[in-house]
Amino acid sequence: MGYLEALILGLIQGLTEFLPVSSSGHLELGKKLFELNLAAKDSLTFDVIVHGGTALSTIVVFRKDILEIIQGILKFKWNDETKFAFYVVLSMIPAAFVGLAFKDEIESLFEGEVLLVGGMLVITGLLLFLADRAKKTDKKVGPVEAIIIGISQAVAILPGISRSGATISTSVLLGIDRDKAARFSFLMVLPLIIGKNLVDLKDIYETGGGGMEIPLPVLLLGFVAAFVSGLFACKWMIALVKRAKLKYFAYYCFAVGISATLYYYFF
Repeated sequence: MGYLEALILGLIQGLTEFLPVSSSGHLELGKKLFELNLAAKDSLTFDVIVHGGTALSTIVVFRKDILEIIQGILKFKWNDETKFAFYVVLSMIPAAFVGLAFKDEIESLFEGEVLLVGGMLVITGLLLFLADRAKKTDKKVGPVEAIIIGISQAVAILPGISRSGATISTSVLLGIDRDKAARFSFLMVLPLIIGKNLVDLKDIYETGGGGMEIPLPVLLLGFVAAFVSGLFACKWMIALVKRAKLKYFAYYCFAVGISATLYYYFF
């Protein structure tokens, strides 16, 4: 992987992390189009790094919300902020379990599985299409909803299932207010990504990058590209969710998913 590929893939990650079109799926398709024959470890490490860039953009966009949550927790009272933090922790449990229990199996999925990505993109499109037809309400996230949304986030570990698409669609289908659904979806993933990145960076530091074929400057370029494009995409997505414009992304997922499937069988 060179600088150009890292730049483009970083931009793809930043744009697709928040838009409900599956960042992992688009990254795998991008690697395939660039004909990058990366080892599973290198491929997953690059994905983690660029996900770190979009995590940082999430922190920047929601910095006021995050500060309010921290201040609420420090008051040691059961208020809206502490409830929100508790529900975030609940939502993390399914994805954390799947990530730890099936680590090797998950890594094997990130090896240019174009057919899997195509099929999962079609499923993402179906979720978005259904969510766009859901009625608008002012319901808040509760403990049961947090677990169900967390399960959808665990399923979104599969390349081709959009994490934001799955969690926002699930939230809206559960009757949660669209603005609250977007806010919860983008904030619930932060602890998992940050934790994973810290562990990954620790491993890279201890091994001196041993076995890694991607140079550190190339990884950093991907990180910066994902961060900058993520800032734009995050704000745009929040506006789109409020205006119930998810069906257009559903059509896009259908088109890309079917194209990926045809590519697998005929090229």
